[in-house]
Amino acid sequence: MDPVLTTTPYRSLVQLVDRLLEDCDEDVECLAIRLGGLNEQERDELLISDLLNAWQVFFYYFRTDPGAFLREKMDLEPASSLIAGIKLDEIDLLERVFLIRDHEAWIIVHDGEKTVASFKGRQAYADAMKYCKDPEGLRSQT
Repeated sequence: MDPVLTTTPYRSLVQLVDRLLEDCDEDVECLAIRLGGLNEQERDELLISDLLNAWQVFFYYFRTDPGAFLREKMDLEPASSLIAGIKLDEIDLLERVFLIRDHEAWIIVHDGEKTVASFKGRQAYADAMKYCKDPEGLRSQT
């Protein structure tokens, strides 16, 4: 996140995040609720900033725990990396990537060469998991 490109003063965003994190401690559920209560402009800027990490943003959008390995992996990535996307994992030669595009969270499934499926919305993570386990089964349901 480039502080020059934000419409909210960067210092204000830092103070806001400090307050949120202090109020919620390590509780991502509390943080997700608090983020949901912010005005849209501030929330959108924070969700792609260096002030939050990818795990906090993942939980905000999907409200699920992907397990210790992915949680730790995302905990080390700044939310700003979600603009380009971060590879979550690989299931049967399919890669799942988490990214933010136009203020929406997406899980993109790649086969190594191209995108074969994309999911957005609260169920995107679960839908992408189902797709990776049975691409033909999900395709026939849609």
